[in-house]
Amino acid sequence: MSAVVLRIEALIDVVGRATLYIALAMIALVATNVLLRYAFSFGSVWAQELEWHLLAAVILFGMSYALQRGENVRVDVFYADFSPRKKFFVNVFSGLLLLGIALTFFKLSLGYVAQAYAIGETSADPGGIAYRWAVKGLIPVGFGLLVLQTVGALGRLFIEERKRQEPAGV
Repeated sequence: MSAVVLRIEALIDVVGRATLYIALAMIALVATNVLLRYAFSFGSVWAQELEWHLLAAVILFGMSYALQRGENVRVDVFYADFSPRKKFFVNVFSGLLLLGIALTFFKLSLGYVAQAYAIGETSADPGGIAYRWAVKGLIPVGFGLLVLQTVGALGRLFIEERKRQEPAGV
């Protein structure tokens, strides 16, 4: 099981590192759009829409990476004082809850994306991005990655708990 966990984590790590470059591209695009708009009175609907398309990619691909790195939001008011056993149960419960939510979003988004693709959804604005369905296609990919990372995190929890419960060797 640890080999599967390591492969999942390696995939999420690659996706997360690639997401850093998407974030850099988004920052460069926003800076360029602001410069063009205020210095040269030139704006582009396409470029503005690309900003939120890239933001969607950063969020959808970054959420599994953030979970892997422990950058997710936690409330440690009670958790910090829990015993290792209680922390294990809280982590398993929250992991299973996240898994259920991620699977639900994944399943529901498939129909949403299929419908957008079937009608050839495009931007409602003239000069906007032609393939709006493509950014919607990132939704199941992002939640699929979150499902994978959650499974990997749950696997790691059980591996670590098993190691914790093993008696210390002589």
